[in-house]
Amino acid sequence: MSKILIRGAKVLGGEPQDVLIDGGTIAEVGGGLSAEGAEVVEADGKVLLPGLVDLHTHLREPGREDSETVLTGTRAAASGGFTTVFAMANTFPVADTAGVVEQVWRLGKEHGYCDVQPIGAVTVGLEGKKLAELGAMHESAAGVTVFSDDGKCVHDAVIMRRALEYVKAFGGVVAQHAQEPRLTEGAEMNEGIVSAELGLGGWPAVAEESIIARDVLLADHVGSRVHICHLSTAGSVEIVRWAKSRGIQVTAEVTPHHLLLTDELVRTYNPVYKVNPPLRTERDVMALREALADGTIDIVATDHAPHPHEDKDCEWAAAAMGMVGLETALSVVQETMVDTGLLDWAGVADRMSVTPARIGRATGHGRPVSAGEPANLTLVDTAYRGLVEPAGFASRSRNTPYEGRELPGRVTHTWLRGKATLVDGKLT
Repeated sequence: MSKILIRGAKVLGGEPQDVLIDGGTIAEVGGGLSAEGAEVVEADGKVLLPGLVDLHTHLREPGREDSETVLTGTRAAASGGFTTVFAMANTFPVADTAGVVEQVWRLGKEHGYCDVQPIGAVTVGLEGKKLAELGAMHESAAGVTVFSDDGKCVHDAVIMRRALEYVKAFGGVVAQHAQEPRLTEGAEMNEGIVSAELGLGGWPAVAEESIIARDVLLADHVGSRVHICHLSTAGSVEIVRWAKSRGIQVTAEVTPHHLLLTDELVRTYNPVYKVNPPLRTERDVMALREALADGTIDIVATDHAPHPHEDKDCEWAAAAMGMVGLETALSVVQETMVDTGLLDWAGVADRMSVTPARIGRATGHGRPVSAGEPANLTLVDTAYRGLVEPAGFASRSRNTPYEGRELPGRVTHTWLRGKATLVDGKLT
């Protein structure tokens, strides 16, 4: 592998420096580095970040290749600046055995646009009745450390306690989809003024908050780690903040769309805005931004949820829930957090690379941009502004809520262990 010199990049948004990649490793960082024998990438003041890490991606393979595959999903990830993604378990068959998680892991190795870390199901078939083969999945070649029934809540407190006890033995973490099912029967959007005016079934904030409250207490009792998926309400923020003040081992994520969009958009009845958990109020959005800025919410995760055209281009009640997000995540974070002054680029690197890699134990990712570290990197043109055009997505699906919307920032280059997967905005 040849040498690459990234010239004049703002590492984590700081002063321009040169970064020399030799093989799969960062060889040197500094000013005026020699370009002898190296391919030169003129960064021209673009921001250089450690490769992004997504703790919450739906790759759909096996079973729903009409929505996404490991190949198309990892190509979308590279386009968005990600060098590793954690693939959720709600596939067909469900990733609840060592065999299925190894299949997903090997597909990731084969395609190579980014690393793929499978997430194992907590319960068999995501049915919430019996623990899946947690130990076997951890001991498999995939080395699973994160377990989730995402798409469904582990609503049985006894099952959740047992899962927390089991993963504690090997330092794993249970990632909970916090949704009390009995409180959301027939729910189609956030419960509030808009749902009342539209006559749509309301999804109350307490359905999320009650599960989070229970699970942080269970994690405290067991002494284990719990991670809260796609936290979406101001009340949930306060519960997590309280739990952290008590020293409970809880981490939480927020999606880009919950940082930007509100339930007012549902007035259009456009199913592209139908998502789980639902879009909330402006008050919730502001609380989520502040919590991400102060560290109460640890990370941004995309919850990239691709669907084929026919599953979203239909009436609201029949539409599938979910949005694609890998290719727009960094732009939305720039819009909501950086351009508003809530986070600097070092903070973005922490929330979108360093901390998700630590939570998921993604070896070699989320590392400092310094000599001797793996060359997992992304280069961002932060001055760019442009319209979102889903026709150009690498993802197989197009269900983005941002079509035709102007967003800032564009990933121009992504390197996975020194190999360019994206060059000048084009996949290699």
